[in-house]
Amino acid sequence: MQGRLSPAIEGEELDSSRSAVLVTGGAGFIGSNFVLRRMSERQTSVIVLDKLTYAGNLENLSSVAQDERCRFVRGDIMDGALVRRLLDEHRPQAVLHFAAESHVDRSILGPEEFIRTNIEGTFHLLEAVRGYWLKLTAQEQAAFRFLHVSTDEVYGSLSPTDPAFTEETPYAPNSPYSASKASSDHLVRAYHHTYGLPVLTTNCSNNYGPRQFPEKLIPLMMLNALKGLSLPVYGDGLNVRDWLYVDDHCDGIQTVLDRGIPGQTYNIGGRQEMTNLELVRQVCAILDELKPTQKSYADLITFVKDRPGHDRRYAMDISKIERELGWKPRETFVGGLRKTIEWYLNNLEWVEHVTSGAYRDWIHLQYTSTNPAGTVQL
Repeated sequence: MQGRLSPAIEGEELDSSRSAVLVTGGAGFIGSNFVLRRMSERQTSVIVLDKLTYAGNLENLSSVAQDERCRFVRGDIMDGALVRRLLDEHRPQAVLHFAAESHVDRSILGPEEFIRTNIEGTFHLLEAVRGYWLKLTAQEQAAFRFLHVSTDEVYGSLSPTDPAFTEETPYAPNSPYSASKASSDHLVRAYHHTYGLPVLTTNCSNNYGPRQFPEKLIPLMMLNALKGLSLPVYGDGLNVRDWLYVDDHCDGIQTVLDRGIPGQTYNIGGRQEMTNLELVRQVCAILDELKPTQKSYADLITFVKDRPGHDRRYAMDISKIERELGWKPRETFVGGLRKTIEWYLNNLEWVEHVTSGAYRDWIHLQYTSTNPAGTVQL
């Protein structure tokens, strides 16, 4: 990629006004959608810091590659010296922390990288940000924000009749992934209460939308279906998730950044609960309409052995962010799902680029050797 999105920190610098923001993991799914949305709505500078692991892709930011307001830096949040240098050079008024290992199945197969990135990485990032924040003027300190993006999975699992998670729900993570995110949440909270760092935490439900890496349920089922492969669903398929369109999530994050109270946590959800089986059937129904074949894609659905510790249900109570900040999701699930599928159908070249090499090796390791039916999921 040419232009300012080049993986280096040398070269022409951005306007170092206090309106700049530093976004970790900004080449990933949610991070890139946030960067694109913010740049389309605000005349502010964005510094994207991303390690470009398998799930980070510069093609996600191609539409702003020539925009002088955006600067990409390839680097690791574990690299405190690099983070401090970026903070000192660009003097952002906010750091938005999206960078994370986020796939449950990967965490079960190999939890070490989740501990490294989600816990140790968040610690090193917080230390660099704390050092930067302490050097700001009192006015700049009051305006600064560190926003940490987390997940509903830290709360554990619900029964079909349990009330939805609130911000007061005790943490009960059940996978290495959710345990690592819970740990990072606690670190962020501690840096506020111990050091006074003005932090905000958001816990979101399952995201979907354009640019999501195809290991996740919706793009994986859609792409398997197009290839005529089985659509494997764990267990009985009745695990329930609350689905949030990524653009709504990004709007919620911006709302919290603008109006949230430091030290507070805000749940962001879509109010769209459904079983995994119902979701896969909806994906198939839209594909039957957009890419019809002689048989329904739903005929490819296959039930496979459940994964270890599979949480039964997640549901988010978002009344706090609605009541205190005036945010609510706008996209219906049917509308968001159709937009998502149409995006993938129109961007199959992107899919081919991101699903080559290391991704295919991992898919073979995780599923083909242990589960011949194929792949899933959340």
